[in-house]
This record gives sequence, C-alpha cells and structure tokens, in this order.
Amino acid sequence: MKKVTLSAHQKALSLNLDPNIYGTFSEIGAGQEVVRHFFRCGGASGTIAKAMSAYDMDVSDAIYGKEDNKRYVCESRLKKMLNREFELLGQRLSRKKHPTKTFFSFANTIATTKYNNENPGHGWMGIKFQIKANEEPSEIIIHLRLHDREARAQQECVGILGTNLMHASFNLHQSPKKIIHSLYDSLSKAQLEIDMVQMNGKLFKHFDNRLLSLFLVKNRMTEAVIFSPEGNSLQPSDILHKKNILAIRGSFRPVTKVNIDMIKTGYNLFKKEKKVLEKDLQVLFEITLNNLATKKREPINKNNNIENINVKAIKDQDFLDRVDVLCSIGQTVLISNYGRYYKLMNYFSRFTDKRMGIILGIMNLKDIFDQKYYDHLEGGILEGIGKMFNNDSKVYVYPYKECKNSELTNSKNIKISKKIKKIYDYYISNKRIIDIESYDQKVLSVFSHKVLHMIRNNKHGWEEMVPNYVDNLIKENNLFNFRKKKNK
Repeated sequence: MKKVTLSAHQKALSLNLDPNIYGTFSEIGAGQEVVRHFFRCGGASGTIAKAMSAYDMDVSDAIYGKEDNKRYVCESRLKKMLNREFELLGQRLSRKKHPTKTFFSFANTIATTKYNNENPGHGWMGIKFQIKANEEPSEIIIHLRLHDREARAQQECVGILGTNLMHASFNLHQSPKKIIHSLYDSLSKAQLEIDMVQMNGKLFKHFDNRLLSLFLVKNRMTEAVIFSPEGNSLQPSDILHKKNILAIRGSFRPVTKVNIDMIKTGYNLFKKEKKVLEKDLQVLFEITLNNLATKKREPINKNNNIENINVKAIKDQDFLDRVDVLCSIGQTVLISNYGRYYKLMNYFSRFTDKRMGIILGIMNLKDIFDQKYYDHLEGGILEGIGKMFNNDSKVYVYPYKECKNSELTNSKNIKISKKIKKIYDYYISNKRIIDIESYDQKVLSVFSHKVLHMIRNNKHGWEEMVPNYVDNLIKENNLFNFRKKKNK
C-alpha cells in the first residue's frame, strides 16, 4: 500500500489538536511562514503560547544579544533564539496549571533572495522540544539552502519545511532518518537543499550525527557535508567562506603515510603561491561516495550519477572508522557526491573566489584527461576540463611507483591520448598542473588497500605504514575489523 503523505495543513492541524503540545514560534527573515500554517488551520490557541518576529536588528540584539561575527543568519543566533524562548516558557507558565504540557520552542533565521539578486536564499531552522512533561528537552537543528528564484516561493518553502520539522519532531523522533526524509514532504530537492543536520539531547543520545550527514549525501539532499577535527558537522560556508581551499581526495581506508606526505608536500607548494595566504588556507580531506562504496580504487562512473553508485554498499561503521582516524590526526573531512573534479571545484566556488588547489595521484590525473568520463557533457572533454580550470585552481600531482624497480610516473611521462595531449601540455606549461618533487621515496610503495588487507588478516608490519598513533587508534577501537579478524 502506498504511503499517504500528509499536507502541511494536515500536519499543523494534527499538532494543534494535540492537547499536550504547547510552545513558541520565533521567525526572522522570511516572514512568519511556519506559524502561519498553524494559525490558518484552526485550533492554534491550544498550541501557540507566543509567536514573534524580531526583524529590526537592534530589537533582535536587545532580545538575544549580539553575535561575535555580527551576523544574524547563523547557527549561534538560532541557538540563542531556541534557548531563550524555551527558558521563558518554563518561567512564565505554571506547571500546576499545565502539568501534562510538553513544551517546545521553534525558531528560524532566514535570508531569502533579495530583489534583482540571483544568490540563493539560505538559513537556519530548529526546534527544542519535550516528548514528556518536565523532561530535559531534545533539539534538532538544520541548515538549508533555497533554490527557488523568487523570494515568495522561498517563503512558502520555509513554511512547509518548518511544519514538516514540527510534525516529525513529535511523531518520528524514534527514527532520525525518517525525520530527515519527512522534511521533503510536499517539497522537491530542486527547491530545497539541507546541507547540515544536528540532533542532540536525550532522544538522540545513541545516534551519531555524522551518520545523519552521510545520509544527506546518500539521499541527494545535499552534495557535500563537512566534519570538524572534533567530529562535529559543520555548515560549509562557515569554514570555506573567502578561503584558499586545498583538498586531497582518497579512500583513506585507512589513512597512510603516503597520504600524509601528499598533503604535507602539496601544502608546502600551495602556500608559496602569490594568491595564497596561509592564514586563510583551509585543508580538506575529501572522500567521495564512490570511494565509500568500493573496496579499492575504481574509475568514477561515466555519468557521475549517484544512481550508478551502490549506496547500500556504504557501511556506516566503515565510514565512521575513516572519519574517526582522519579527525584524530586533526583533519577536516569532506564527504561528497562529486565524482568529477570540476564539480568539486564548482562547489568550492560557491564560497570563495580565491585560489584553490587539488592534490591527487597519477591515476586521478589520468581520469581528468580521459574523454570517456565526459560523454554526458554537451561539450565533451573540452567543456569538462574548461570547467575544471575555469576557477583559479592548481593541480598538484604526487608521483606513482609500484615497487622499487618500477619506473617513477609523474605528470611529464604519463600517457595521455593524442587527441587531448596539446590541451594537457598547455596546462603543464602554464603551471596549472605541477609535479610534487619533494616526496618521501620511502613511502611511495604504501597503498591503502594493501594496509587494509594486512590489518584484517593480522599481518605484521602495517603499523609502520600509517601515521604515528593511528595504529594504536585502530587497535584500541577495533577499527576496520581489526580485532574481529585477529580473534579468528
């Protein structure tokens, strides 16, 4: 039987008719679009204790305090709104009079598209709520990007999204993934992108927020998510805004000494660039869905389409193991659905117009100049490469050597199709593609898939192939099935 999806009107009415749900709505920047649904459907007096919209900046600052970053559409402002309004409910409403009420505070702070401006709208939305009276509240926070071209359409989207969030919080809290799915009820992914989600508090204490971020990418609710070295989900613009971005792509299963040598040598080259300021430099370790779904390096599928990636093959624990190790050595991690590098560079250009860099191995460089991966583009490989280097970007190439007696392969002697060789040589001569020459010869023959095989088969020697302390982390936390294999 096909699942029946309730409309925003029906969801609001069902909450209004619940005698125990009671709280406040605080909305800034896109009208009071969420609470409007609750007022219009009837029975709002049983649900809404207060609805407000502090549009004036001075009034907003007087109520919630000023932000250090002087921004109003930001996570810290949203949290202040949620916390203050929830606290006021407890102060102003007597539990003797409302012994069974479950309180909530809903808030959003949104910047819709301004008149005659094509920049997409974005904002923060959240709810702090109880399921039982007097219990410690739980919290759901999301960051959203609005892709409708008109402000009015964006406002309507916000109203439906907020109603979906309200309804899901009280009815689907036992399944965080169902909460996220339901946010798109009556909405399309062409209208709305959710690129960050956090669920905190008693109801979600056994669920890892990083898995929710992975869930967003797997289900195409966003194309990329970022984690801090502490393992927290980050809103991309907060960390990438006006930065020089340097990214390294890999499977990192596990991270090895060759990965560390790649980032160290690539970093040293990139920071010497005239248009790069070290204080503005953000390093990202990127893992694509394709790398998460496959056991070893395989070519990106031709169409760069998530439908061609077996997302069921992505194991949650394997994903967490990789992120845990990278975060433990102080790295910021990007998970993306950008199979092609030009799409990754376009993503970065959302947030910055400064010089960007990519560190990659020989095989990945060869893929960039392989015509078969651009069949889906009208302009073919010329369009794809043009997009790749249209941004102010540099490619740093780490050499390849299979074993001691093998020939060293770099950008100068790699085999490139004759049809595209002149274009390739152009980027070489213009120093858009640069060989990393200060590499550590001792680690060239270290490969992640070999290290992983040794870990799982309890073979001696892999410890020398990973960065300091990573071997202990893997052993102590049973990462990559280490102890499971050892005990057999």
